[in-house]
Amino acid sequence: MDKLTPTPGQTVGPFFGYALPFEKDNELAAPGRPGSIRLQGTVTDGAGAPIPDAILEIWQPNADGNIVAETGSLVRDGYTFTGWGRASTGNTGRYTFTTVNPGATRPGAAPFIAVVLFARGLTNRLFTRIYLPEDTAALAADPLLASLPEERRSTLLASREPDGGLRWDLRLQGDGETVFLEFDGARHAPAQGA
Repeated sequence: MDKLTPTPGQTVGPFFGYALPFEKDNELAAPGRPGSIRLQGTVTDGAGAPIPDAILEIWQPNADGNIVAETGSLVRDGYTFTGWGRASTGNTGRYTFTTVNPGATRPGAAPFIAVVLFARGLTNRLFTRIYLPEDTAALAADPLLASLPEERRSTLLASREPDGGLRWDLRLQGDGETVFLEFDGARHAPAQGA
């Protein structure tokens, strides 16, 4: 039997306000809760112009590095950390999440947040990661980061804000283009010219 070819993706937008967003969709942790931080940034196109109607979804372990298996991601009760959130960008291309610093999922691993981006004009969603900047030894040993040219690795590293939050900007094309991932079964590799 021949291998089946996947059906090509459709354009992922426009988005309709009656379906998205939902209440507290960008609050993985309640603002002001001990250990909560703000993750924020801007989504831009190849010319550096802000993308006003993108949607980002993040998936992450909790602060102890445990993959969360709680149900009710759409019901934000202010206590249960589900490890998933969604935020849309406004007219300035900015997004914000309230979350926690993800822990390493195994000893010596570099903590990261998985990101999925949806935006007008994309024929399919884009996958990438946000790495925490502090553990340089874990970052140097990370298989994905090690597979990238050194000058491209910085596009996956967040910067730490003075208040302890994270800043991470995402660029779709051009100079400083964010590294995007392609998934084929169980393996992943950086996308070429996403």
